[in-house]
Formats: sequence, C-alpha cells, structure tokens
Amino acid sequence: MEETGGASAYGASLAGGGFDFYKFVRQPQTIVRLLSWIFAMVVFACITTEGYINSIHSSEAKCIFNQNDSACQYAVGIGVIAFLACVAFLVLDVYVPFMSNAQERKYAVMADLGFSGAWTFLWFVCFCLLASQWGRTHDVRGVPMDAARATVAFSFFSIATWGILTYFALGRFRRGVHEVTIPTYTEPPPDHHTPYPPTYAPTSYNPTTYTPTTYTAYPSNVPDVHQQPTFTPNIQPQGDTGYQPPTY
Repeated sequence: MEETGGASAYGASLAGGGFDFYKFVRQPQTIVRLLSWIFAMVVFACITTEGYINSIHSSEAKCIFNQNDSACQYAVGIGVIAFLACVAFLVLDVYVPFMSNAQERKYAVMADLGFSGAWTFLWFVCFCLLASQWGRTHDVRGVPMDAARATVAFSFFSIATWGILTYFALGRFRRGVHEVTIPTYTEPPPDHHTPYPPTYAPTSYNPTTYTPTTYTAYPSNVPDVHQQPTFTPNIQPQGDTGYQPPTY
C-alpha cells in the first residue's frame, strides 16, 4: 500500500498497521494494475475466440492478422502472462505492508520494477507487430473487424498502463527507507531543581605508581612487658589429708 506521508519503507507503511481495503483500492497503483489486468484479458480473449478463421479455399484456420500465426501466438502469450502477473502483483501489493524486513520489500519492489519495465517493452513490440500485420491484411472477408481492432487498440493501451506501473515502482525503489526516522538517544539536560546532585564521568585518568611502605625491624633485646608468666601448678603439701567432717 503506497504511502505519501509519514514513516514508510519502499512506498508502504511500516509493519504492524492495519490493512485498509478501501484505501488500497483507491490508490493509483492498484487502479492502473487493474486496468492492465483488464487490457491483457481483452487482448488474449479476442484472439482466442475470434482471432482464427478459415478461408474459402482452405479448411485450416489462420490468424486474422495477415494469416500470420506467430503474431496471434505472441499476443496470446504476452496477454496470458500479463494477466497472471497482474493477479500475482496485486496479492504482493497487499502483502508488502505486512513485511517487517526492509530487504524483502526491496526485492518485491525490484521484481515489480523489472517485470513492469520488461512488459512495457514487450507490449510495444506486440502493438507494432499486430498493427503491421493488420495493415498488410487485404482480404478482410469474414474477418471480425471489431476483434482485430480491439486487439490492436488494447495492446497500445497496455503500453501506457505498464509504463505507469514501471514509473510507480521506480519511485518506490528510489524512496527506499529514507523516509523512516530512526530514533537516537540524547541525554536529557540536567535538572538544577533536583535534590540529588548530578553524576559526572571522570574527565581524565592519571595512573600513579604504588610504592609500598617499609618498616624497621623490632629489637629483640627489649623485654616484652606483655608476656604472660609461665604457668606454675599449685602443689598440695604432702601429709595426712584425712577427711574432716563439716561442723554444723
């Protein structure tokens, strides 16, 4: 779905938004693609239904364009492929807004651009071929004139519609993802009214060499006043240590 404003990638809104069917149908790209679908259907339908007739002297059906079967086969082939391609690209146009990967959108737009450009040229060749062969057709007895003229006319119209589709695809490819604004983080300004002081990162760091502190040795000839005396057991005197009953 082509976007004309806001953030978008390759002509479609960013993934995550809803799909608006009425907006999709009204956008120019969809309208032109539907016209290309109709024109392709008219071209190959006219040839397959009324493009072959047999002459009075032969029972074999020949192409109405100067009895050149190659001209009819070429127009039918181009028309059928264009008909199917329009359906495929309509489905792709619906699916592109749901693609979250910008690279996938790029490939889809490149496919649309390449195919539309190629079919613009092929429709031009088809128009020139049919117009040339129709101008050389002298025996028009029994030839459906309206079908032949409609085939030539809608081949010419297809050149315009596919050229417009090429222009739209080129515009989407050039826009790319330049419309998408990528948010960047910026540090908020300091609030001078806050009760907490702001923190600042150190501006520079100057490492210094650590020098260990040296101490003098403790003298060994000084008596240690805090030294505990050696333990001396209390030896009981030897003698009669009979039991003395307590006096009450």
